Amino acid sequence: MVIPSRGRARTGLVGAAMAVALLLAGCSGGSAGGSAPQTQSAPPPKVTTEPANGAVDVNPKTPIRLTVADGTLEEVRLTNPEGKPVEGQLAPDKKSWASDTPLGYAKTYTWSGKARGADGKETPVEGSFTTVKPKSKVRATLFPYQGEVGVGMPISVKFDQPVRDKAAAEKALKVETSVPVEGSWGWLSASQVDWRPKDYWPAGTKVKVSANLYGVSYGDGAWGVDDLTGDFAIGRNQVVKINTPTHQMDVYRDGQKVASYPASFGRDDVPDLNTPNGTYIVMEKRDTFSFDNPKYGYTNVLKKWAVRFSNHGEFIHENEDNRANIGRANTSHGCANLTEPDARAYYNSAMVGDPVEVTGAAYTLPAQFDVYDWQIDWPTWQSKSALR
Repeated sequence: MVIPSRGRARTGLVGAAMAVALLLAGCSGGSAGGSAPQTQSAPPPKVTTEPANGAVDVNPKTPIRLTVADGTLEEVRLTNPEGKPVEGQLAPDKKSWASDTPLGYAKTYTWSGKARGADGKETPVEGSFTTVKPKSKVRATLFPYQGEVGVGMPISVKFDQPVRDKAAAEKALKVETSVPVEGSWGWLSASQVDWRPKDYWPAGTKVKVSANLYGVSYGDGAWGVDDLTGDFAIGRNQVVKINTPTHQMDVYRDGQKVASYPASFGRDDVPDLNTPNGTYIVMEKRDTFSFDNPKYGYTNVLKKWAVRFSNHGEFIHENEDNRANIGRANTSHGCANLTEPDARAYYNSAMVGDPVEVTGAAYTLPAQFDVYDWQIDWPTWQSKSALR
């Protein structure tokens, strides 16, 4: 009979099916005695401060910033020693905070607040740093800083003590003009730096000066304490030209002679009494001024319509007492003497910063009496920059 062989065949198929089932079960990797998969926990927020926690001698203009990784900032405070908060801004993504105001000198600032991780857990924001304590603080002044001035006016920054690191100070200075103007800073001393155009300013130029000197280290423990700004304009182009042998003072506007006044200038036979050669600028105007020169026998001599153009002592002013020599002989002690009507007319036309050019005298004034910027030739002036 064939039946037994069929029975053996069925038994083999069932065994094979069971083997496949066991194999598939083995591939699944699961069993009643196995462990469940583990979920990794989110890392805590990592907060970083700039400057670093515990930093000292921090420049008060250093950017102050706090950032977080693996989380967001929920609350940030930076406070000064009195507990007053420093103004700052939290980024829209809450990943960083930055101050938007300079800090003070010699102060400790403290961080506080909290950051939150992806798992909702909080991490405190903490730490502190201390800003530099200057050995000395240097103040500065800027002139001009507003109004309208003549085409010869330099920009002058003066410091109340000598500056050792002139390059650091000069890097903090910026001049912007409404039209292109070639110019350069030049150090006239360790406590004064001037900016001068190569040639006279173009009439009508708008000028903006920025002296970002707060937080600048000048060396030897001295630091700047002032940020200065100036916005001024250059007026019309007016230049006074004096050739002393002619006994005439000419006034030019935009290169055209608009006035010529008879004058008496300084004596050529005495160098100290010359109206000396040089290019100067109008420094100040006084409707009445007291002149004193005890060496030559006079004090408290009042004259009208006085326009100073050198700290050596030269003015343009009326001198009716010398009227007989006006337009004829040079007999003054260095000033330009005009008649009263002419002195008044010139006074009313003059502007601080107008150039005054003197030629023809027997003596040339050394470049040492304010304002002497235009006594220096352009290549020499450029060499006075600390950044050259």
